[in-house]
Amino acid sequence: MSDLHSDLDPADGTRAYDLDRAHVFHSWSAQGSLHPFVVAGAHGCEVWDYDGKHYLDFSSQLVNMNIGHTHPKVVAAIQEQAALLPMIAPAHANLARGEAASRILAKAGSAFGKVFFTNGGADANENAIRMARLTTGRDKVLSQYRSYHGNTGAAVVATGDWRRVPNEYSRGHVHFFGPFLYRSEFWASTPEEECARALHHLERVIVSEGASSIAAILLEGVPGTAGVLIPPPGYLAGVRALCDRHGILLILDEVMSGFGRTGTWFSWQHPDINQDDVTPDLITFAKGVNSGYVPAGGVIISESIASAFDDQVFPGGLTYSGHPLAMAAIVATIDAMEEEGIVEHAAMIGRDVLGPGLLALAAKHPLIGEVRGTGVFWALDLVTDRETREPVPSSTIGELKGELMARGLLPFLSDNRLHVVPPCIVTVEECVRALAIYDEAFTAVEN
Repeated sequence: MSDLHSDLDPADGTRAYDLDRAHVFHSWSAQGSLHPFVVAGAHGCEVWDYDGKHYLDFSSQLVNMNIGHTHPKVVAAIQEQAALLPMIAPAHANLARGEAASRILAKAGSAFGKVFFTNGGADANENAIRMARLTTGRDKVLSQYRSYHGNTGAAVVATGDWRRVPNEYSRGHVHFFGPFLYRSEFWASTPEEECARALHHLERVIVSEGASSIAAILLEGVPGTAGVLIPPPGYLAGVRALCDRHGILLILDEVMSGFGRTGTWFSWQHPDINQDDVTPDLITFAKGVNSGYVPAGGVIISESIASAFDDQVFPGGLTYSGHPLAMAAIVATIDAMEEEGIVEHAAMIGRDVLGPGLLALAAKHPLIGEVRGTGVFWALDLVTDRETREPVPSSTIGELKGELMARGLLPFLSDNRLHVVPPCIVTVEECVRALAIYDEAFTAVEN
C-alpha cells in the first residue's frame, strides 16, 4: 500500500476540505455545521485520507459499494468502454446496454422480459410507479412508513421516514406499517403474530382506501435505511396474495438489498425471506448492480407489463438511460461476482462471521438491544434500557461515531442504529478487525 500513498500531500486534504465548504451544497444537511471527512483514495474494503491513515469502510459508502472500491475488472471495463463509445443516446442500440440487460434478467428469472435503465434508484422507483399506474389505470401507491425509496417527486413521497414530510408534492400515496417485531405496532410477541397482524392491517388499509383505486404496493425487499428489517416468514406471500386478490401490482425495491447484499442476488430470492417462491411484478435496482462506479439504476419488468407497451407509448425517458460507461460497469460487476463467487462469499460472511460476532457483542454490551440481518446487511438497534427498548439519543450516536473513526472504521449510522454493511468482498480478517473495533468503541461509550 505504500506506493498508493507516495504522492499524498496533507495540503491537498486541506484544500479539498476548504473547497468543499466554500462551494459544495450537501444533501440532507444544515450547511453551516458540516465537517465532512475527506477521502483521498480507496481500494477493496478500505479508504484513506491525505495523511495516509486507513479506515475500514463498513458503510460501503451508502450501502452500495458491494464489489468494493476500485475493483480492477470494473475499472478496466469502464476504461475500455470510454475509449470505444463513452456516450450514445438511449434511442440507439449498443452492445454494452444489451449485455447488461441480459445479465440482469438472467439473475431475476424467466418471469421478467425487459429492463428500463435509469440514472439511479430514485428514478427507478419513479418509473416503476409510472408503469404500474399506466398498466392498471389506477392512481394510488401504498408503501411502508419504515422505508426509503429516493429523493425525487413520487419516490420521496412513497418514502415513509421524516424526509417525506417537507417534500409531499406528489399525489396518490398512502402509507402503512410493515412487520417489525422488536418495535411492534401490533402488540405481537411472536413472528407469527407480527406477520398475521401486519397483513390484517395492510388489508384493512387496502379496503379502506378502495382497492380499485390502488395501482401498486411498493416494498423494499429488506427495508435498509429503516433498520435492516427482515420480513417474517409468510409476509411476502401474504402481500402477494392481497395484491392478486385486488388486482394490485407488487413492486419490490431492491436498490439497497440487491446484488449480493443479503447473500443472494436479490433479497426476494433469499430462502429465509421468500419461502413461498413469490415473484414480484416489477423490481427496481441501482447501487450494488455496479457499486455506483458510474451512476445506474433501473426497472426489471415482467413480461406481462412489458408487453403492455408493445403498442402503447411509454411516456418516459432519460438522456443517460443505459449510459455505456455504466452498462460496461454492470457487465463487469456481474461477471466478476460470478467468477469470484462474491455473492456466496457474502452469505458465508454473514452466516459464519458477522452474525455470530455481532451476537457476541450484544451479549457483552447493554447498549445493543437487538441484532438483525443476513449476508453483509446488518443493523444493531441501540437502546438506553433493554427492558423499555428506549432508543439511545443522538448524542450517543455521535460519540460512537467518533470512537469508531478514531479507531480506523468508517461507520454507517442512522437514527439509533449502527448498520454493519461492508462490501460483499470483505474478508474474514477484516471482519475480525472490525468486530474488535466495535467492541472497543462500545466499551468507551458505555464507560
